Amino acid sequence: AVLIDDLVTKGTKEPYRLFTSRAEYRLLLRFDNADLRLTRYGYEVGLVSKDRYEKVLQKEKKIKEEIDRLKNVKIPPTVKVNEWLRKHNSSPIQSPVTLDKLLKRPEIKYKDLIEIDDVSAHVSDDIAYQVEIEVKYEGYINRQKSQVEQFRRMEDKKIPPDIDYAQIKGLKKEAIEKLSEIRPISLGQASRISGVTPSDIDVLLIYLESQKRKE
Repeated sequence: AVLIDDLVTKGTKEPYRLFTSRAEYRLLLRFDNADLRLTRYGYEVGLVSKDRYEKVLQKEKKIKEEIDRLKNVKIPPTVKVNEWLRKHNSSPIQSPVTLDKLLKRPEIKYKDLIEIDDVSAHVSDDIAYQVEIEVKYEGYINRQKSQVEQFRRMEDKKIPPDIDYAQIKGLKKEAIEKLSEIRPISLGQASRISGVTPSDIDVLLIYLESQKRKE
């Protein structure tokens, strides 16, 4: 999909090399969460068994439950806890802190929590791995999810096939040339064309909205 979109919207004048860095939203499209992201689609088209699908759903449920638990379990600033923190080169706490806040610290790993939290010792390695990633990178992941949602809205904003870009005031000459040549079907595709800037997209969006009000 990345290759096709690049060739259509950007073109190439030399042999095309597909790098993982070209993929959008790499923080969400990780190899370790492929089963959580894709098993449902495989099940819907008959490529994945019901038993396999249900196991993935159960895994997803356990991950969510463990993250929720970490956010609700508070650890008091006892001598034992602060000694544990110092052992892991982490700052001591002065007031109760939830387990997820401790796990967000770069020097603290999920397996380290076992020393101060008995429940963590009973969590399987695959669940613990996903929980650690989701907790440590929560802010970045949520930001990227917002970007994905914004992208989807742009993809839903269709561009009429007969639009005359030269008649749109505010579009730069390069943008007019590129848009007229490639003829993107949506605002999302237009935003990925080399030479089309965010300001061009804003101008195009305003134009589309004004045309919609006239209808």
